Amino acid sequence: MAVAPFHLAIPVDDLAKARAFYGDLLGCAEGRSSDHWIDWNFYGHQLVTHVAPDRLLPPVSNPVDGHDVPVPHFGVVLDMPSWQELADRVRAAGIQFVIEPYIRFQGKPGEQATMFFYDPAGNALEFKAFADIEQLFAK
Repeated sequence: MAVAPFHLAIPVDDLAKARAFYGDLLGCAEGRSSDHWIDWNFYGHQLVTHVAPDRLLPPVSNPVDGHDVPVPHFGVVLDMPSWQELADRVRAAGIQFVIEPYIRFQGKPGEQATMFFYDPAGNALEFKAFADIEQLFAK
């Protein structure tokens, strides 16, 4: 099966904050927009931020590898240099990590670099990287 870009729409409460976060901080190119939504090129995928403050959810989590992983969350798998550059950029911007960048499942199948943080509207994001991308679905 060919890999195709996904489309994801998420609620935000402030488009100016979404522009600063997704456009300026994460470096996502802005596509179409209106007064109520913005399309983003989210690492080759379409992410749409819709103004919907009544849909924002309180954070909840599940334990994984000794950390409280936010649920729901979304993100992408980057190559290791891009992941490290993003971690450095997020840290330099003073964004608080929910889970600091680290290597998860070290020495086990599926070993991966991961980090979690929230956007300004409270949407949880995870960014991963694998030294061996073939381990993406390893058991």
